[in-house]
Amino acid sequence: MASNNVIEPDADGEGGQAGGVQSVDRALAVLEILARDGHAGVSEIAEEMGIHKSTVSRLLGSLVTREIVHQNSERGKYQLGFGILRLASSIPGRLSLVREARDVLENLAEEFKETVNLAVLRSNYAVNVDQAMGPSTLATYDWVGSLTPLHATSSGKVLLAALTADERERILNETGLPARTQRTITNRDELEKQLIDVAHDGYAVVLEEFEIGLNSMAVPVYNHLGTVIGAVSISGPAFRFDPEKTPGLIEGLGQAGQKISSNMGYTRR
Repeated sequence: MASNNVIEPDADGEGGQAGGVQSVDRALAVLEILARDGHAGVSEIAEEMGIHKSTVSRLLGSLVTREIVHQNSERGKYQLGFGILRLASSIPGRLSLVREARDVLENLAEEFKETVNLAVLRSNYAVNVDQAMGPSTLATYDWVGSLTPLHATSSGKVLLAALTADERERILNETGLPARTQRTITNRDELEKQLIDVAHDGYAVVLEEFEIGLNSMAVPVYNHLGTVIGAVSISGPAFRFDPEKTPGLIEGLGQAGQKISSNMGYTRR
């Protein structure tokens, strides 16, 4: 009788313990590609990774089974699934953050009638762990569980600005500054100057840098140690939402960030 523990060689001829480690590494590489690009097909992933399409298909199949990846039935492409949120939310502190922020997010969305998101830093990305939608928001995208690039989103810039220079250098060296739109900042010096302003002003603004037609503003959330543990953002369509010209938004968003921080034990010193 064959053992159930035998690891079959993959399409590239690898098996055993070394092959198992390589499969894990490849699965993580697939997730990084999907996090970066939003969605991709088997052929695209296989070409970028330089491996057989059958190997990519098997990796994606396993990730789909665990809901880490979701296949778009219309186009057949793959994207990150809600299982990512389950993993990101497994840390008690993050669960606490979601719980303590919920009412604040709802009130903010009600007041400004736009989409509000709560994000935390996960690996080299900002992952949205909760979302609230204003009463007039129609057919908006559900960002919960989505990994977004740090350099092209308001939440991401808040999180980047809070890191040490060494931490920020490591992340940006690994991810680069890929252009999401023609307005994305892809120059390291320009980004660093903007992050200095973000740290000084206490908020970040993104105008169509992540997605054409989408503007956003974010502020930091602190824990009891005064460490930035997340960012709360408000976003809306560019044709009606200009963050810096929306009456009371800077003050309202700032107060929301302070309220969530206070709920997490932060006190101004």
